[in-house]
Amino acid sequence: IYLGPALLFLFGLPCVARVVRVAKQQNVPSIADLVASRFGKSNRLAVAITVIALTAAVPYVALQLKAVAMSLDVLTGAMRGGLAGSWLSDSALWVAAVMALFAMLFGTRAIDAAENHPGLVLAVAAESLVKLLAFVAVGVFALLALGDAAAVREGVRALPLAGGHFSGFVTQTLIALTAIFCLPRQFQVGVVECADPADLRRARWMFPAYLLVFSAFVLPIAALGLRDGPASVSPDAFVLWLPLAAGHEWLALVAYIGGFSAATGMVIVACVALATMISNDLLLPLAWRLRARRGDLGARSTRLVLWTRRVAIVLLLALAFAYYRGVPSAPSLASIGLLAFAAVAQFAPNEVPRLSKLK
Repeated sequence: IYLGPALLFLFGLPCVARVVRVAKQQNVPSIADLVASRFGKSNRLAVAITVIALTAAVPYVALQLKAVAMSLDVLTGAMRGGLAGSWLSDSALWVAAVMALFAMLFGTRAIDAAENHPGLVLAVAAESLVKLLAFVAVGVFALLALGDAAAVREGVRALPLAGGHFSGFVTQTLIALTAIFCLPRQFQVGVVECADPADLRRARWMFPAYLLVFSAFVLPIAALGLRDGPASVSPDAFVLWLPLAAGHEWLALVAYIGGFSAATGMVIVACVALATMISNDLLLPLAWRLRARRGDLGARSTRLVLWTRRVAIVLLLALAFAYYRGVPSAPSLASIGLLAFAAVAQFAPNEVPRLSKLK
């Protein structure tokens, strides 16, 4: 999942730069509008892309709610998986409510969805740095707990890797490669919020290096968790469970803050991007037709756009919470994410254009 985006930025960045340039030239606020603009501004195509993106975003946002609920359970010692009690007692519900409030405050303040949001980008960058530092701290702890290099190698060899299933590995790599710019959230951050296409030059090396650090520390954390963790602990919870089991509550708190900030940033940006698509391509065209029939297209139109996006954010998080509660049998967080990746892969071009040099 990390290899695909890294390969894209290292060897296919001219394609990403071309998408950014086209989006800036046509002032498109979402991937639905970008694809529709390439086919004669087809409204039907934009609607179809929005519906597919919404289908992909529901499990994707549910992934973050599940991660937050699981983290709270591990941190408090409940280990219930978030689904033991009623939905009112589920911590994920109140987390979703807070995320909806923040998304409405930061993402629905202006009517022009194609403008840059420096504050939002700064918040995403900050949560990415916090997540990286927290993960590295737990990774260093796992390396020290494993001991010498021989123990590390033995633990890595014991990991249940996908040996022999090369076709599945290639498929997941390609799906992740397309998801890095086809997911509405990724398109929002990487294309809509890209103030200068020249910034991609630095991202070409910084982003793969960022992913490399994560990939390197996944191995000792997984090796130590499988060696010392009981069968009742999900591998998704190793980052929190390992420090707690060793009595390092402060390190577990750091890991929780890193995971919570990452989930919050992902959900807020995803909701802002999807709300723009839902309002522009689904709800507002219907509203305009109704108001045009009544001759009511006045000053209240701006408020209608903003409130339509706010309602879309609430509905999206409500659907994600319902998915999280109704589909508890997903084997891992990664499996839920792959559902979203596979859905948005339909937006990728069916042929690779001629690569042009970055200008």
